[in-house]
This record gives sequence, C-alpha cells and structure tokens, in this order.
Amino acid sequence: MSNPDAVLSIPFEITIAGIPLNIHLIVEYVAFFSAYRYYLYLRKNRMDPIAHSNRLSILLGAALGAFLGSRIMGFLENPMLDFANISLTQLFNLKTIMGGLFGGLLGVETAKWIIQEKNSSGDLFTLPIILGIFIGRIGCFLSGVNEFTYGITTSFVTGMDLGDGLKRHPIALYELLFLALLFFVLRKLYRQNKLENGLLFKLFMLSYFGFRFLIEFIKPNTFFVLGLSSIQWLCIGCFVYYRKTLIHLPRAYAKVYLL
Repeated sequence: MSNPDAVLSIPFEITIAGIPLNIHLIVEYVAFFSAYRYYLYLRKNRMDPIAHSNRLSILLGAALGAFLGSRIMGFLENPMLDFANISLTQLFNLKTIMGGLFGGLLGVETAKWIIQEKNSSGDLFTLPIILGIFIGRIGCFLSGVNEFTYGITTSFVTGMDLGDGLKRHPIALYELLFLALLFFVLRKLYRQNKLENGLLFKLFMLSYFGFRFLIEFIKPNTFFVLGLSSIQWLCIGCFVYYRKTLIHLPRAYAKVYLL
C-alpha cells in the first residue's frame, strides 16, 4: 500500500500491489450499491402504489435519463474544451450529478408517459438518492482538485489545501453537511407518511438545486451565460419545472414538518 503519510493528504490516493486505485470511482460504486439496497429496503417496508413491472420501466427511464443528462451537463460546464488534447475516457467522465438528477427526472416522466403510469414515483427514490449523493461526495472530497468539486481560494477559517497548495472552499464538505441535514428532515417527513404523494421528492429537488445554485458562486467556473454558470441555469430550469411547489416551499416545509 502507499505511504501511510498519504492518509493525511488530499487528493487521497491508494496503491495496491503497484496498481493505483481510483478512490472516487470506488466510492461511486459503493454509493450506487448502497442507494439501491436502501431503495429495496424502503420499498419492502412500504406499499408501493406502482406495479413492479411499471417500477422497473421507471427505473430504466431514470437510469437512461441520468446517464445522458449527467454527460450533457458535464460538457456544458465547460463547452470550450480542447478536444484535441482530451482522451475518450476523460470525455466520458465529464459528468455532473445535477444533470443526472434532472435528466433522470425527465427520463422518469418520459417512461411514465409511455407506460401510462399516473402515480407519482419519486418519493421512494428520495432518501436513497440523498444517501447515494452523500457517499459520492466523500469520494469527491478525497479526490481534491482532481475533481471539479472544489471552491475558489479563500482566507475563511474553513479554507483547505485540496492538493494545489492553495486554501480553497471545501465545497464537498459543505455539501456533506447540507445533505446530512436534508436527509434528517426528509426522513422524518417520510416516516410520518402524511405528505401528498410526490411532494417529498419535489421538496428534495427544490432544496438541493437551491443549495447548488448558491454554492456555484464560490466555484471557480470559467463559462458563464448572462453571469450564471451552466449548473445555475439548470437550477433555474428545475425551479420553473416545479414552480407551483416553489412558490409555496417555505410554507410547505413548515406545514409538513409540524404534521
């Protein structure tokens, strides 16, 4: 294994038998596995209004939409890339969870339209998605500046050296704290089981996209349209999509949390 001193350094790298391991990729697999197992657990312990065959079609639509959305938004974060000096593997790895979430949403809605499923399907996915993102963000933090999940330089007390010798906002850590709080709140609402069907997922999307809209201001983005990054424009698209819920978001949180 690599030098024990590397345990304290970011990016965190592991080498076994002379073979370097991609810690972020390993954590991503753990995130997918954990989220899926948690989803199965929740589905087993609560009656699902959607038939098993339709749920599988919805999962397929979510997976396809997430795959396409994550890659498209990954490219749009920096569309001025020099394709002459980027490998196919690097191009394939251009992805973002934001595109995955919104692409997955569109994929689900398309699948439901095809199979004519009328019930809301997002609530059962909500907590597993948060768990998966949380675990994935641990990998992002350990990858330091090797992943574009770090912030601009700062003299603030939270500034950390993420691998380039500069004190930067550890955005991945900020997100971990936010996700932990969001999971706690939404899990309580899920257990109360008194929400309108579909509202839990909408609350998650609006809360997470709202957080990401704000956090983008301290990321070292290089591509902007009208002063906003591609991710921020995607967040605005999410706000428009859920505009009816967005208008009543504070009241909805206050009301449902006191149920």
